[in-house]
Amino acid sequence: MPKSINSTQPPLTFIHQSFNPFILQIFRWLLPVVLRFRTRPWLPAGIVHIEAKNVETLAQLYQQFQSGKIRFLIAFRHPEVEDPLCMLHLLSYILPKVARQQGIKLQQPLHSYFLYDRGMTVWAGDWLGLLFSKVGGVPIRRGRRLDRQAIQTARELFCHGEMPIAIAPEGGNNGHSEIVSPLEPGVAQLGFWCVEDLQKAHRSETVIIVPIGIQYSYVEPPWSKLHGLLTKLEADSGLESVDQSATDKQQEFYYQRICRLGEYFITEMEEFYRRFHHQDIPKTISIDESASPNEILIARLHRLMDKALHVAETYFGVEAHGNFIDRCRRLEEAGWNYIYRDDIADINALPPFKRGLADWVASEADLKMQHMRIVESFVAVTANYIQEKPTAERFAETALLMFDLLSRIQESTLPGRPRLGLRKATITVGELISVTERWQNSQGERAVTRQAVIQLTKDLQTAMESIIKDN
Repeated sequence: MPKSINSTQPPLTFIHQSFNPFILQIFRWLLPVVLRFRTRPWLPAGIVHIEAKNVETLAQLYQQFQSGKIRFLIAFRHPEVEDPLCMLHLLSYILPKVARQQGIKLQQPLHSYFLYDRGMTVWAGDWLGLLFSKVGGVPIRRGRRLDRQAIQTARELFCHGEMPIAIAPEGGNNGHSEIVSPLEPGVAQLGFWCVEDLQKAHRSETVIIVPIGIQYSYVEPPWSKLHGLLTKLEADSGLESVDQSATDKQQEFYYQRICRLGEYFITEMEEFYRRFHHQDIPKTISIDESASPNEILIARLHRLMDKALHVAETYFGVEAHGNFIDRCRRLEEAGWNYIYRDDIADINALPPFKRGLADWVASEADLKMQHMRIVESFVAVTANYIQEKPTAERFAETALLMFDLLSRIQESTLPGRPRLGLRKATITVGELISVTERWQNSQGERAVTRQAVIQLTKDLQTAMESIIKDN
């Protein structure tokens, strides 16, 4: 795999939030074009329609917020990279329209501060950090045990900011519209901190978390383009194309092809880690004899993901504990510490020998992080996701994850995904969660508060999952 970073880089400094209503308005004007042509200007295959449910609740919340009665945090699902754009469309276009229809008077700007992954500027460029800062963005280092500056900024904005704050509690997109990844506890903790900060300031606002679901679907099932994508994946893998005449059921045909590709990729990657990274991966796997072929395949995938992360963890000296997402976050931070050097005052002042060593460290770190990046793409894959609901959307999501795998292995940078067709997004405002009420029930011992954070996170997870089920 070609190296995309081959030299040491300056530290990833904190990008201060400096909201500018004028910049936000320009971005709002451009938003419909950005949504439709985000990755390939010549290919109109983006999001062409966004509908929202229960927006009246959100309008009422903004009215109460602006009258000083509540503080609230928007916790939104994060299946795709387009989610923040869809949220901006909700607040910029749908919310004002619904408020007018309901006779709810709101003040501009109808917007929110938001947290974003500091790594986005690494992949997209410094311009993105500048843009985000002007539209209310606060960067956070996901893998740090405690990103003090980001957390403190978010805490102050939640309690004292002129707008609500929005956070994706999953921490990253998982590529699945109908699977919610395990939530991180930061949203719940910020909620309780906000209650405490308000109490200290002798303020009476109620603190609320608003779960919001985002799901995507194709305007027309993209079976023909899905066929083309699978054909490309098969060709790139050296597999012969499958004869569709072997079955008269379209879903079964695509399902067989995806299973064959999955089996092939896992087998090849097992041999790769077995032979070149000296990982102990037996040719068979111990699992219940009643397990289905799918369950066996997923068990092999999870074993493979564990071994891939182990390779990177061994190199960086990182302990392996927690779920796959936790391990990926720690590895990302470890890799960045090798590449973006806080311990070097001036990179250009280094003598050539030390600069060469630093570049070598950065180059190897970037390469080792690719093991984590591959795992990161598959954290939400389950055994029966397609079988239980064989829609074009679920076939497409799985095929696109496979495309990501091949792209990361073949290219130095991850190219834009192929667009299979025009899509629409459905945004649903869920049932509100009162953090103030929970704080009143759990205040006192610190241990009780920690348990309250855990329980609130679980309840938020349930709320977000129920939004998906209801749709």
